[in-house]
Parts: sequence; structure tokens; C-alpha cells
Amino acid sequence: MSSTPDSIETVAGDDHRLKKDFGTVGLLFTAIGSIIGSGWLFSSLHASAQAGPAAIISWVVGTIMFLLIGLSYAELGVMFPRSGGVARYPHYAWGSFASYSMGWVTWLACAAVASVEVSAVLTYATSYLHWLENPNATLTGAGIGIAVALMALFVVVNFFGVRWFARINNTLVWWKLAMIVLVIIAFLVTAFHGANFTVHTATGSGFTPFGLKAAFEAIPAAGIAFSFLGWRQGIELAGETDNPRKNVPLTLIGSVLICGSLYILLQVAFIGSVPTHVLEHGWGGLDAAQSTLTASGGASATFSPLAVVATILGLGWLAGLLYADAIISPSDTGLIYTSVTARMSYAMGRNRNAPRGLALVNNNGVPWVSLILAWVVGCIFFLPFPSWQALVGIVTSLTVLSFGSGAIALLTFRKQIPHQERPYRQGGAWIIAPLALFSTNLIMYWAGWDQVWKMMIAVVIGYVVLAIFHVGGALKNAPRLDFAHGWWTLVWFGGITLVSYLGSYSGVSGKQAGQADVYGFDGGLIANAILTIVVLACAWYCQLPGHRVEEILNEPEDLLAPDAAVAPSA
Repeated sequence: MSSTPDSIETVAGDDHRLKKDFGTVGLLFTAIGSIIGSGWLFSSLHASAQAGPAAIISWVVGTIMFLLIGLSYAELGVMFPRSGGVARYPHYAWGSFASYSMGWVTWLACAAVASVEVSAVLTYATSYLHWLENPNATLTGAGIGIAVALMALFVVVNFFGVRWFARINNTLVWWKLAMIVLVIIAFLVTAFHGANFTVHTATGSGFTPFGLKAAFEAIPAAGIAFSFLGWRQGIELAGETDNPRKNVPLTLIGSVLICGSLYILLQVAFIGSVPTHVLEHGWGGLDAAQSTLTASGGASATFSPLAVVATILGLGWLAGLLYADAIISPSDTGLIYTSVTARMSYAMGRNRNAPRGLALVNNNGVPWVSLILAWVVGCIFFLPFPSWQALVGIVTSLTVLSFGSGAIALLTFRKQIPHQERPYRQGGAWIIAPLALFSTNLIMYWAGWDQVWKMMIAVVIGYVVLAIFHVGGALKNAPRLDFAHGWWTLVWFGGITLVSYLGSYSGVSGKQAGQADVYGFDGGLIANAILTIVVLACAWYCQLPGHRVEEILNEPEDLLAPDAAVAPSA
């Protein structure tokens, strides 16, 4: 192994074709706008139904976990401000196989999020436009047509560049923040039943009617983890901000703390505002079919929980605003994720482990081929999944899996390129990074076996696609695979599968077929702690030598043919 260079020039190989139009507020608001999507409209209901008042614990723990995960990326985002950074950092640390593994998982999850948000818009709209969904919560033909059109609108807005996108997003974020605060205040002032936090029912009593296990399981299953996924935009768009040293850490930390605080207060307000008579059959009844919490107009709480509660409390004006927000909030997040999905496939094209055409940008600095691909793949997700919550489970698992590589890369870079300039150096990295990876593993474990095995099938499909790329010659100028440095990802994926299979979390009521159920809550904590240590040790051992990192970072800017690097803008 050659000696590590004292400092690697971070300008070479950077994203010069992308515009630097995100300022401090623009980047922060992009993350906040991405976080506050459909999650806050549904998760208070689902978390309460699954954990009762202990859902408050779910939100507190979720906030801490995602703060740790976000902190593990703060140093990376400033050291290497690259668009699509979640896929780029593994490329620098372990080469092409590791970066493809994480890039595929991240891209697939991002591509589905915009679909989730559109699904949320139509789910709320079904309360008054019944023809959008079938009785089994699948989209009707007309519903699919509207969903596809909304996805196309996201692409059009993104096509004209970051500056236009940021202006629209900033306005929408102010609206979304105001709506959450308004709902919290209105619920607390109008009707707050303190007895709801310790109510005794036939199905469970007290603050934790279903135990702490249910509170932790609610983090991935009730949409809590999904509600935090947008913090990543500070990383994914780091190559398009004018001052990454200041803006990236502020975005990562600020977005999680601001939104986490609002979510916790919203959960408290929701629990306190639920009419006492509704809890006669326990908290679990809140999420039963579509028969509970019905408003006079016949709308179901399963479709529009916050709006229905507002109606029951006599706040018709607030219900009207919530129905409007159910279009605005998810649409803004879908708009953002369409942009991020395009940046992810752009990054994979730049890494050269996906077709190089994905790195084409127009004169507005937008990866237009990747945008079109994001639209096509996003539309596919409308077909097989029956509801918002069904989509959320697999998307959350895939996205959280991709987040774990940041904590591993943070520690690997400390040894691999110790003298690299770090404009922002994360304090306590040797504590934060292991805790961040441990949090990642736990969230996936709590998601349950029925989500983990589906997630791993998606991972396997990704490797099949990679093999087709190589055998079919779709990757011209492809970099060396570097499997000798990237095999640790297979250890991690295999470990997640084994720990989940041996555990007691199913993700749904009852043990899943084929699940071993060897250990309970405490055993799951120990198993995931061991997995965290093993993965960190393997990744540390597998790192690329310093000179290879230098070669990758200093690759020529235009990997595409000079006349094909930029396509005309509209």
C-alpha cells in the first residue's frame, strides 16, 4: 500500500456543470420541505394505533437516531461536496462494487418516495373524490392517470433548474411549517384530554399499552422513520450549494431538530385530542379498517386522520386547510425527491458503474436523462402497492440501509486520508459513527422480517442488473470493480438478513412464516451491536489505498464525449 497523500485536491472531478444556486436558507428549506411530506399527515394516527401514548417515545428515539445518522454525514458533505454524495462516498472509500451496492439501494428508495407522496395526495383526496381509489385502497384507472401526470409535473419543474426549483420550494416550506404549528396549537387549545395518556382499555392500559417493543417497532412501521428521510438533501445537493462548509452541517442538524420537535409536539396534541369515547376498544382500534373516527361527511380517518379529528372537534376551517395541505406538502416533497433521484443516478453515471448517459446535463445544469428515468421508474411504483403505508415500509427499509454507509465512510476516511482538509471536522466521530450505524441496523431490525426479506430481494435484483451491465457492455470505460475492497457490503447485507430472521420482530402482527424467533428485544440489541462491530471492522480492513482514492477524485471532469456532455435546454 502506498503512502496516503497529505491532501487530495477536491476541485478536480467535482460537479462543475451543476449550478451553485442553493444558499443557506434554500438548502435548509429543501431538507425541511423533504422531511415534511406525507408522513406528518398519517404517522400520528398509525403510531398511536401501534404504540398508544408511547408513540411519543417513538418520535423522541427516532429524532435521536436520525440526528446521529445525520451527524455522521456532516464532515463528509463538507469535505467532498458532491451531488449524489450518498453514492459517491463509498466509491472513494471502497471502489466501484461498494458504491454500486449503496447507489442502487439509494436510487431505488429515492425513486419510490415521489410515488409515495403522490399516493398520499390521492389518499387524502379520496375523502371527497371517491373515484380515485378502489375499495381495497388501490388506485383506479383515473387515479393512476392523475398520479402519472403529477409525476410528470415534478419532472417539468426540475427540468428548468435549481434556482426555479428553490424559489418554489422556499414558499411551500413556509406554508408547511405554518400548517404544522397551526394544527398543534388548535388541537391543544380546543380539546386536550390528559386522561388519554394513561387510559385503561381491554387491549392494554397506561402509557405503554402494548409495551416498549411496540414503541420501537412503530419507528419504521408507522411511518416515523419515513418522516425523517428528507434530511439527506443536505448531502445529495451539496454539490449545488454556494457555501458547503456552512450550509451542509446546518442543514443536516437543523432540519432534524426542527422537524423532530414539531413531530413530537404534534403527536402529543393528537393523542390528547382524540375523543375519549373512541378509545373504548383501545388504541389499536384507531387503525382498524375504515370504521373508526368517521366524520359526519363519511370521510374515514384512514384516509384523512388529522382532517377528520379537526372536523370532530368542530374545526371545519382547519379541516379545509388540511385537505389543501394534503396536496401541497406531499407534492413539494415529491418535487424534491424527483430532483434527488435524478442526482443519484447522475452520481452513478459519474461513478461509471451505471450507463454514462445518466450523467448528461442540460444548459440549466440539470441531469435531464436521469430526470426522465426517475419519472418512468416512479410511475411503476403505482402499480403493485395497495396503499400509502404499504409503500412506506419498503421505502423506509431501503433508504435507511443506504444511510449506514456514511458512518462507515466517516471512520474509514479518518484512517485512509488522515491529512485531507476537513473544513468541518465532526467531534466525537468515534462515538457518533458506531451509534449511527447501530441506529441504522436497529431501524431495519425493528421493521421486521417481512420487510427485510423483500428489501434483500431488491438488493439481489440490483446485482443482477450490474452483471447485465458488464456482460452486455453497457458500461463503457467502466472502472475496475474493486470487489476485493467492497465485499464487506455482502457481509453487512447478509448480517442484516440473519439478525432479522433470528429475531422476534415481524413488522406485522404475529410471527412470519420461516422466521426463527430465537431471541427477543434484549437479544436483538446484542445481535445488532455485534453486527455493527463486525461491519465496521470489515469495512476498515477493506478500504482502498490512499493513492487509489487520489486517482478516483482526480479523474477527468468529462467522462462523456465532449460533444455529448451537455444537452440543449428547453
